[in-house]
Amino acid sequence: MSCNWGTELWDQFDNLEKHTSWGIDFLERYTKFVKERADIELSYAKQIRSLSKKYHPKRNREDESRYTWFVAFAATLQQLNELAIQREDLAENLNAQIVCELTRYTQELKTERKSHFQDGRRAQQHIESSWKQLESSKRRFERDCKEAERAQHVSDKIDLDNKTDGEKRCSLKARQTAQQKQQAAEESRKDYVTSLNQFNQDQHQHYHTLVPVIYQRIQDMEERRIERIGEAMRSLAEAERKVLPVVSRCLDAMMEAAESIQPRKDTRQVVEVYKSGFDPPGDVEFEDYSATMRRSISESSYLDNRTEERRQSRKLWPFIRKTKLLTLLSSPRQPPPPPPTSPSPGGMANSPQSPPTATATREPITQRLNDLMTSGYRTRKQCLRSLKRGLSLKLGSSPADCSHLPPEQRRKKLQGRINNINQEIQREREQRDALLKMREVYERSPQMGDASSLEPRLDEVKQNLQRLEEELRRNQVWLSEADSRLSDHSTRRQSGGCGLNSQATTPGSTSLKQLDNRSPASRESPDGSYTEDHSAELHFKSRSSEFDDDFDDEEPLPSIGTCKSLYPFQGQNEGTLSMLEGELLSVVEEDKGDGWTRVRRNLEEEGYVPTSYIKVFLDSSAKGFVQNSRLV
Repeated sequence: MSCNWGTELWDQFDNLEKHTSWGIDFLERYTKFVKERADIELSYAKQIRSLSKKYHPKRNREDESRYTWFVAFAATLQQLNELAIQREDLAENLNAQIVCELTRYTQELKTERKSHFQDGRRAQQHIESSWKQLESSKRRFERDCKEAERAQHVSDKIDLDNKTDGEKRCSLKARQTAQQKQQAAEESRKDYVTSLNQFNQDQHQHYHTLVPVIYQRIQDMEERRIERIGEAMRSLAEAERKVLPVVSRCLDAMMEAAESIQPRKDTRQVVEVYKSGFDPPGDVEFEDYSATMRRSISESSYLDNRTEERRQSRKLWPFIRKTKLLTLLSSPRQPPPPPPTSPSPGGMANSPQSPPTATATREPITQRLNDLMTSGYRTRKQCLRSLKRGLSLKLGSSPADCSHLPPEQRRKKLQGRINNINQEIQREREQRDALLKMREVYERSPQMGDASSLEPRLDEVKQNLQRLEEELRRNQVWLSEADSRLSDHSTRRQSGGCGLNSQATTPGSTSLKQLDNRSPASRESPDGSYTEDHSAELHFKSRSSEFDDDFDDEEPLPSIGTCKSLYPFQGQNEGTLSMLEGELLSVVEEDKGDGWTRVRRNLEEEGYVPTSYIKVFLDSSAKGFVQNSRLV
């Protein structure tokens, strides 16, 4: 069957116009479909990315990253974010490769279709004009023929009745009129024949030359449109197929993350994290009160009092209550050291920086607690830092050997500290090697720089290395001590377990001497020392460490002024800062009444120094802020 529109659809110009218009409308609709599909993909990617960001951990917490289930969930979120990226790429490809191209092609197709149908209308108008001219000449020829026939009939009738001279003249005139009408009819016939030939020629050219060419162009345009729609559909499927391998890899990674979860390993990790290393408390021994009844009154009274005191003082450390603040408010305050005697004229006893006298002593902890309850946000933050600093000075800094921690936690703390020191040592050694190489270059090529200018930096690096190596040796000794103590605990636990199982304790065989001679494990406190009763000391240290943990993450305070050191000061406690005489420092926090001022050096070192050792110069804006914070 023939597929040529010019020969098969020569008389369907209007239908072809409607069909091609509907095809262009479909192309525009398909373009809109792809655009909305890209918008959906983009919105989906945005929501997936937002979901992944919402549930992703804000920071890499060490206590969570050690568990396989948490690592698997983090990996799943990461792959989910990768899926969002692929969806964004898909949306971008759809907009760039399909939507934009189809929009441009639609405009070109509209212009081409308009041109083809204008040519078709011109050809149709030409054939219609030729047909009208043929009809006009035909009607004129028909009219002239009828008039000539009528004139000839009148002339013949007059000739038959020709008898007089007047009638002869009328007959001559009628014959002339008939001849004129015949001549006009002959001319009309010739025009009609010419118009007919011209119309037949135009009609043949129209239906056999012009219309096939125009309709063939329209057919080619329609085929290109359909082919372009097919290409767009293939491009859409191809763009979707390109992201499938990446999506498949992401899903495979999610499956691997899910399969990597190890419940047994996570439960062992919980033991590693929270294991204290202490032995569980032993059996509670029987106290024979019947023996005291057989003793004398004085001896019984003495023993009862002693037993009661010992029973009250013996409190198993796992059951000690840990209050953080109330009992600390009544603990003794550690005052700052008094300033040394100075030969400067006028002395320093009555200066504003001198320590407060006994009559002017206040309770800064209680005052800060009241300020904490009644002040604004910024002042409350300063009160919390001051309260922490005051408690730190009261309780004293935690031991450097971490002996206040349980044995297992102490070992882990020391091991982590040793690893950090080794990293710092490695960095210092690399810096030292770089400085040595630079000094050699300067010595060989003096024009590049002065080799002597590197000596101060080299000396500083050497001092840092010596300090770090000494600190490393000290921590290694503490670590070996902790390891030996853990091994002793393990040996004691094994031997003690066998002994407890083999011993049979009866109430009648228990004496006061057995109550006094308890095993070392039962007297051992969480700080690792063996004393008669360390519950109070443990309670005190646990409060200090827990209270300090609440303020680990604090942002640096702005400087409110400067100060000049009047005397040298060696900071021994944690939180204090050593300084030289005449050194200039930045004041971060003013004295709150306990004799200490918070200062900073070089934006890196920060701590507390005695107020009586410095001379403070506050800024004008800072003075107003301090006064307002005191009034709140």
